[in-house]
Amino acid sequence: MSFQAYLDALETKTGKTPRELLALAAERGLEGPATKAAPVVDWLRDDYGVGRGHAMALLHVIKNGPKIPTKHVGTTGAHRDESDTLWLDGKATRPAVQAAGR
Repeated sequence: MSFQAYLDALETKTGKTPRELLALAAERGLEGPATKAAPVVDWLRDDYGVGRGHAMALLHVIKNGPKIPTKHVGTTGAHRDESDTLWLDGKATRPAVQAAGR
C-alpha cells in the first residue's frame, strides 16, 4: 500500500481529510517532530477505530509534514507513490484522482 493510500484509507475510516486530522491533532497538542506515537495511535483508535498502520502514517505527517522519502516514488512496486508530496486536502480533490475520473 502506498503512503498516499494509507492517508486515503484514513480519510475513509474517519470521515476527515488528513488536513482536518492534523488540525484536530494540534488541538490535542500532538504536533511537531517531538510527537510520540502512542498518543496518536491511542487517539485514532479510541475515537475512530483506526489501526496502528494508518495512525503511523498520520504520525509521519505530524512529525515531518507532507514530504516523504523518494524511495518508492515512481517505482512499480506495491508501495509506490506518484509523488514525494502527500495530498492532505482529501482524496476527492486530489488533482490526479480528478483527472482519472475516480
